[in-house]
Amino acid sequence: MKFYCSYFMLLCMISNVSCTTTKYVTYEEDAPGTEIGNLSQDLKIDPAEDPETSFKFIQKTNSIIRMRQIDGLLTVGEVIDREQLCQRSPQCLITFDVVAFSKEKFQLIHVEIEVKDINDHSPQFTRNETHLDISENAPLNSRFPLDAAVDHDVGDNYVQSYHISHTNHFVVEVSTREDGEKSAELVLIKTLDRETEEFYTIEVTATDGGTPAKSGSTTVYIRVLDFNDNSPTFEHNSLKVELSEDSPVGSRVLKVHAFDPDAGVNGEVVYGFIEGSPSEVTRVFQIDLITGEVTLKDSVDYETKKSYELHIQASNLGDNSVSSTCRAIVDIVDVNDNAPEITIKPMTSTSDGVAFITESAAKESFVALISTSDTDSGPNGYVQTSLEGHEHFKLQQAYSDTFMIVTTSTLDREAIPEYNLTVISEDLGTPPFKTVKHYTIRITDENDNAPMFSKAIYDVSVIENNIPGSYMTTVVARDLDVGKNGKVSYSLIDSETPDGSPISTFVSIDPHSGSLYTLRSFNFETLKEVEFVVKASDKGFPSLSSTTLIRICVVDENDNFPYFTYPVLRNNSADVPIPFNAQSGYLALRLMAQDEDSGVNSELSFHILEDDGKLFSIDKNSGDIVLKRKLTASYGDILQIKVSVVDNGRQPLSSTATVRFVVTDTGAQEDQVVILLRSKDEETLEFDVWTAVIIGFAGCCVLLLTAIIILTVTCTIKRRRRNFGRDAMYGSTPLSKHSPSGSNIYSGPTFLRHEGDSMQPLYEDKSLDFEEKLFLPCKPFEQTLLWQDEKYCMQRSSNTDQLSVKDSGKGDSDFNDSDSDMSGAALKRGLTTFQPLARGACNSAGDWKSKPHVIQTRNMHVPPGSTYTVGFAPVHNTTHVSSHSWRESHSKTNMSNTQRRTGTLPSYSAHQTRVEEQAETVKDAFLVLGSSEVATAF
Repeated sequence: MKFYCSYFMLLCMISNVSCTTTKYVTYEEDAPGTEIGNLSQDLKIDPAEDPETSFKFIQKTNSIIRMRQIDGLLTVGEVIDREQLCQRSPQCLITFDVVAFSKEKFQLIHVEIEVKDINDHSPQFTRNETHLDISENAPLNSRFPLDAAVDHDVGDNYVQSYHISHTNHFVVEVSTREDGEKSAELVLIKTLDRETEEFYTIEVTATDGGTPAKSGSTTVYIRVLDFNDNSPTFEHNSLKVELSEDSPVGSRVLKVHAFDPDAGVNGEVVYGFIEGSPSEVTRVFQIDLITGEVTLKDSVDYETKKSYELHIQASNLGDNSVSSTCRAIVDIVDVNDNAPEITIKPMTSTSDGVAFITESAAKESFVALISTSDTDSGPNGYVQTSLEGHEHFKLQQAYSDTFMIVTTSTLDREAIPEYNLTVISEDLGTPPFKTVKHYTIRITDENDNAPMFSKAIYDVSVIENNIPGSYMTTVVARDLDVGKNGKVSYSLIDSETPDGSPISTFVSIDPHSGSLYTLRSFNFETLKEVEFVVKASDKGFPSLSSTTLIRICVVDENDNFPYFTYPVLRNNSADVPIPFNAQSGYLALRLMAQDEDSGVNSELSFHILEDDGKLFSIDKNSGDIVLKRKLTASYGDILQIKVSVVDNGRQPLSSTATVRFVVTDTGAQEDQVVILLRSKDEETLEFDVWTAVIIGFAGCCVLLLTAIIILTVTCTIKRRRRNFGRDAMYGSTPLSKHSPSGSNIYSGPTFLRHEGDSMQPLYEDKSLDFEEKLFLPCKPFEQTLLWQDEKYCMQRSSNTDQLSVKDSGKGDSDFNDSDSDMSGAALKRGLTTFQPLARGACNSAGDWKSKPHVIQTRNMHVPPGSTYTVGFAPVHNTTHVSSHSWRESHSKTNMSNTQRRTGTLPSYSAHQTRVEEQAETVKDAFLVLGSSEVATAF
């Protein structure tokens, strides 16, 4: 007879969320449809009171258990095999969670169904027969382990006893192992005699404790061997050790030792596991044949198996060796090697890792179920769980290691549409393991927000004479809701215009986009402004809406041309008198114009289109026409210009007129003269303040740089002059005159004497290969730092083919004798004459334009130490130098052998008395040294 029992226990009832645990019992092999329990009856829920009462699984379950949705009736879905479901676990539970909905309330129910075992399996031995070799001299009470019988049932239905067939020499002893299983051993109770009986056959039977009991058997074949005097003896027949589950492979587990007093091979002991040892033992452990050391062959796991029983035998190498056995128990010690596991079961979910809850959910509403577990034991398996992410959610314990995520306040999807929570589980091991799992809670929308316009009032401008159907503007309303709750449509609220016409005859609106369009053409003169209301509604239930005001302003169009009101035009022209003596800046006329439009369309500006004489400028704002230059008779009696007036519309309109200014004899009045105003076309580029500052700063920098360059060049020139003055041509010794005052014969380097009687070198020697430069002043010698001064112009002449010094060829000087003996083969340098002239003299003196006074010198070859003569002539626009003295100087040069460097100073004009006095004091001026050193003139 099938039966079921049920009982339930209330674990938590907090606020609006409650959790109830119910426990039921069923038996394996029950037929499908067998009733297990009724949740509605056990929870006192009457489905008749609320037709919407329902029971639903939170998580997807297998087909073993079925539940009727209307009342929570639990039945067997398919035959339950406890051994397959829970293997050999002492307790077999099927657990799941159910949400019961009744009377607008959700209730969480935790269901535990224990599957009871029935005796449906018989004990079985791993082998049907076993062979044992026992020496005839085996001592009494010798023990020989038998194969353990296996029974898939548990509890009382498992193997409880072993029996053997009748024999006088052996009995069976049953012992309980550490894991609770029964094991059997044959115990020798009577001495064996091989010669009397060599073989024994014993049937071993294992019986379980079921009702009725079931059994299994195996046959043991014993062969009596001739004895070896001694057999190995273990120091300990039983051992117990502990092994940490995180021990690495190869770790030493234990070591056994057996002693055999025999000598030779009969005393050499070898070790091994007994024949028929479980495969899990030989897979995990290995033993050294010689040393008896047991080591770890494979890793162990406390959560998989908590202990191992090893049977080790020791035997010698002699003939008919009799082995002895030792039992070793290896207990696995748990370490914290497993992190906690977190399982989250949402109430409503369509995807992994995401739970959904409506934003209208009340405070303390149930969202999801969290289960934690840790396969470690002791403190290593104790788990602490916490929730992080947002204060709107918290953890509330449901039962055992299961918690509920509940809300702590009302939710608002528009403020926070999604919550990212973190569930943290940490065990109490050392060191602790922590598991972190992220979970997302999404808020579903409710229609709790009305559409909101971006503006309370929309001001729209429409130009008059618009085309019907033209676009005006678009109004936009935003709804924070989503889906159909956030879908907005637009409509016009019925109203009338000031003239009593329905607003729907003037404008229309697109219900989807909110775009407004005109339905007729507006007239600014009859309708300047229109106001109406637009409503935005969503598609939610119930629908929410809001409104906004639309204000349309009709804009005037530029459809009128400006026209001149003054001067009065006839045939689009006017004559205006103007005084003959009008000065620059004279106000000739003030134009006036008018435009019938309003606003910017009536803003006027004046322009001059044609002005052949470029005499007038106009102020574009005031229309004032003024003279830019003084009137003269050359401009004629009639001055004609063409002017225009332009409005400021988007498409400007303009009018033109011709103004003829008639010059009259009437004089201009002073109060009519004004400052000249520049028109836009005539204005030069005006820079703003910052541009002017930048340009000014840049100019200052340029001037400063120029001043630095000039100062540097000046200092360099002065330093060179000072160095030249100190060193001169022949050292630092000052040069002296070779003749008394008034003599025209000079020697040494050329110097210029100034009023302060200081000597200044005019040229210096730079190298042996030089080009001599001769400077001839065109006015009395004065101190001049730079020859590039504007007062002077410079002429240069170079001739290397002539052998005589000649004048310009105009007969001003007779010093053009080509038969002069002033030649030599040693002179290999070219002489170049420079003539600095005053710019005024160069421009005004016609003689110098046509007859430049450039003295050409021949190339002379003179042995080192010999001399050559260079003459110089004063330059003036009225006085010329006589060539006679130059011939005399030249002849004296040819005749003189003792004075190697000579020169003749020509006299200046009579009215240049001061010049002649200065010329007398110049010593050795413009002379070229006969040695290898030459002075180059500045």
